[in-house]
Amino acid sequence: MNIRDLEAFVAVVETGSIVGASARLNLTQPGVTRRIQNLEDGLATALLDRQSKPLKPTSAGREAYEHGRRVLRSLDDLRAGVAPGAEVRGEFRIGVMPYLSDAALALPLDRLRSEFPALTLRITSGWSPRLMEQVARSELDAAALCLADGISPPEDLVSEELGVQAVLLVAAPGLGVPKPASLLDLSRYPWVMNENGCGFRAFIRHRFDAARLPFQVGVEALSADLRMSLVARGLGIGVLTPGAFADSPWRDAVEVIDCVDFHPQVRSWLLHRPPAGRLSRPIAVFRDALLEALQAPGRLLA
Repeated sequence: MNIRDLEAFVAVVETGSIVGASARLNLTQPGVTRRIQNLEDGLATALLDRQSKPLKPTSAGREAYEHGRRVLRSLDDLRAGVAPGAEVRGEFRIGVMPYLSDAALALPLDRLRSEFPALTLRITSGWSPRLMEQVARSELDAAALCLADGISPPEDLVSEELGVQAVLLVAAPGLGVPKPASLLDLSRYPWVMNENGCGFRAFIRHRFDAARLPFQVGVEALSADLRMSLVARGLGIGVLTPGAFADSPWRDAVEVIDCVDFHPQVRSWLLHRPPAGRLSRPIAVFRDALLEALQAPGRLLA
């Protein structure tokens, strides 16, 4: 077994193909294939399911990938630690949940590109439960996400709190939601929500279940703009952050619902695995810039 074989395997898993790995490593496709075969021969097991497209690791391959990422990251840390004045190089894999993307993908990325020009940034979008799993499995180096207020991140991850963010409930005036409304009132209307896995959706459903009230998702849509357009057409109640509301082209077609007994809010976090190693500085720069972006007027409650 050697490091180059391991690098090829990790590249195939992350790109999903021999073609993608060869482009990343600047190797021929047969060269990547030989390295994968060398690694499989050394471990005496198949690491890739070659029938799947994109290529996916077998159960043994997933275990090998997790260990392999840690090995390669440790080598990067070693090089960065002993080379005088060395730049931070390699990859910085960041996960961002959609509700934070407008804040996380502007100022924070500009700061990272300015301070670490040799660092390759790889951005993944996903919902909080999935992002936490990816950080725990070393598939991501850090993740910016939201959890319902009162829910804490896993104890085995380094978690840095970024503040409490308001969640607005909005509807078209023609939908006829009472002013002000109660949770009972809201239970009588359909909702326009994101797909299952969204922390906001899970939090709202839990609140309705606790009150023994129905919660009906009338329309499920992934795109934030599409959801707001559906809300503006009167198809249901929507959920979004103040920042997203301010930037929405549909903001003048909807109104914010004042609910007397339901004030949803979420807490923002930055998570990463310990130790941060060579990425300690990039993680700190990303955190500080994200916190600055989130503290813009109208975004945070506290």
